Amino acid sequence: MNQIQWENIFNLRLAIESIPYLVKGIPYTILISFLSMGIGLLGGFFIALGRMSSIPILRTLAAIYISFMRGVPIMIILFILYFGLPNIGIQLPALTAAIIGFSINCAAYMAEIFRSIISSIDRGQWEAASTLGIPYWKAINGIIMPQVLNIAIPPLSNVLLDLVKASSLAAMITVPEMFQHARIIGGRELDYMTMYILIASMYWAICTLLSLGQQVLEKKFNVYT
Repeated sequence: MNQIQWENIFNLRLAIESIPYLVKGIPYTILISFLSMGIGLLGGFFIALGRMSSIPILRTLAAIYISFMRGVPIMIILFILYFGLPNIGIQLPALTAAIIGFSINCAAYMAEIFRSIISSIDRGQWEAASTLGIPYWKAINGIIMPQVLNIAIPPLSNVLLDLVKASSLAAMITVPEMFQHARIIGGRELDYMTMYILIASMYWAICTLLSLGQQVLEKKFNVYT
């Protein structure tokens, strides 16, 4: 029986030499993930309000948006933005297309998270705020949002982790993030296995750090439990 050629599975020397080059892609990975998360949070909050609105047209539009974005692969959205829009005279830089694509997709998931959490808040708190004459937006900011944040941290953290991992798809539209660098080195050295194992470890390390941050935030907002 032939012995396993471990050097064909993971070349330690190549991995160590490649780390500095892969690290250059981390800022792009972080930028895409966090900026898309921030925009998605803001957009998702207003989409959730639209989804819960008493105005039928707003509810319908929000529902259609959420359904479409959750039902279409993010890769297709990226391709439409980067390769499709030039057909109508709109040329977006690869990084801009990636941020827009992940943001609008993320907003749909954020909207459903916010909608479910806001719906779980006791209706009596809204009625009490109205009775005390507290304006709608002040009630949301001062009473509802602290409770929403406490409940939302775990699911929102999961969305962020998914964004970090999904940011590797930006390589398909030439964004020079970590996975794009790994593909380049793998092709040059004819050793994709080493690079894929290495880049998987790097994504794992980043997600582990973010998970630790999630635990810190949960303890911070636990006062509202």
